[in-house]
Amino acid sequence: MKPIVILFGISILFGVYAAQSKANIGNTVITKWQGDKKSAISITFDDGIINQLTVAKPILDKLGLPATFFIITGKVQGAAPGKFIGRPEQEIIDETARVKTNEENFFERGSLIGFTGTTEALDYHSRAGSLFEAGKKEEAYQLLDEGYAKLRKGNLRNTDEIVFHNNPVDTTTWQQYKQYALQGHEIASHTVTHPRLAILDEPNLLYELEQSKADIEKYLGKEYTFSAECPYGTEDERVMAYAHTIYPALRNRMPESYLEEINRSSKANPETSQKEYVQWQRGPVNSVGMAEMKGWVDTCLAHDNMWLVLVFHGVNGIGWEPRTDTELEQYFDYMHDRVSDIWIATFGDVTKYIHERKNSKIKETMEGDTIAVTVSSDLDATTYDVPMTLKTYVPSTWKTAFLHKKWESDQELRLEIYNEAAGSYTLYPYRLGEGELVLTEFGVK
Repeated sequence: MKPIVILFGISILFGVYAAQSKANIGNTVITKWQGDKKSAISITFDDGIINQLTVAKPILDKLGLPATFFIITGKVQGAAPGKFIGRPEQEIIDETARVKTNEENFFERGSLIGFTGTTEALDYHSRAGSLFEAGKKEEAYQLLDEGYAKLRKGNLRNTDEIVFHNNPVDTTTWQQYKQYALQGHEIASHTVTHPRLAILDEPNLLYELEQSKADIEKYLGKEYTFSAECPYGTEDERVMAYAHTIYPALRNRMPESYLEEINRSSKANPETSQKEYVQWQRGPVNSVGMAEMKGWVDTCLAHDNMWLVLVFHGVNGIGWEPRTDTELEQYFDYMHDRVSDIWIATFGDVTKYIHERKNSKIKETMEGDTIAVTVSSDLDATTYDVPMTLKTYVPSTWKTAFLHKKWESDQELRLEIYNEAAGSYTLYPYRLGEGELVLTEFGVK
């Protein structure tokens, strides 16, 4: 009797699937990732280090992989330079001899000291910012008092240490950045001078964010003002509040209820997250071996909600924590071998896709063997311009689908049919604002 029971069970199961498939016809969803891939990876570089562009970029270009380059605009010839905005500098410096640094004057002094002319002064700015963000405010105040005391005595000096984020050999021009952008890479803001934004007062904080955006728009175009990374990976709430009013996307923070954010320093396990999306940032510093780096990619393949954001800095001896060209080639090859399952795209494009998907509504209508699909969204289609991938379930009898874009009478696309337990389906691209789509079985109009 067992074979009969098994066959009967299979028959029931087949009937359930058939019923589900039939009921599903016409149902349309936006796939979680473009191309219905399993996960996403964004390759990002900070600081505009020249070897990123002369060494790493050619490797990426050879493999057809795009990247996001967060650049410091103040060191690009033609852009507005860094500067202090506020009271006369000497007035502030003289005042430090009479009034100790406190909550009321800290941001003004934190803003000024980095522009007083020496790399040691810049180091005081950076260290004070680090203490402040760690919650050690009194220590930050005392450190600035120490720095200004040296400054008044003329004892601050230029050190022999290289300022990695402002290396003098970084000579990339706006014309070159424009060329790189046209090749599919994202050029985005990393502020004017790479300061500790958390210890800048409002005028200087806004200048760093807004002027960098203005120069990128001037030389590259408005489309490259979507993303930014505030230096040192800051998550200071005050800075984030300002920055989010200026840039739609920050690598620092993307506060969404459906998104889990795991920053570079976090040891949290992304595989335990129940969120719809996990933005998992990793820094491939020198202490991280190739096996671990490849393991990050493998983790993405094992889950459908992973977005791995890689944060590189130096390359071939120039910049902070530099990786070699041999290491980069090996790693990028490993990713490229898995592009059939992983969507590798710029930080801005992945951000746009997620926002488009979460802010779009789909309406489907069936008339005979014709499926009409309409997508609506309140997002600005001129900004959110990344094609989404739509997935529509079709009758199981269809062998090939025919897509007709009603707003483009001359554009007709033949689509493949795929199968899964929920039924037969087809995949096709859609940009916000394009209008109604019509699907029929190929050969039937």
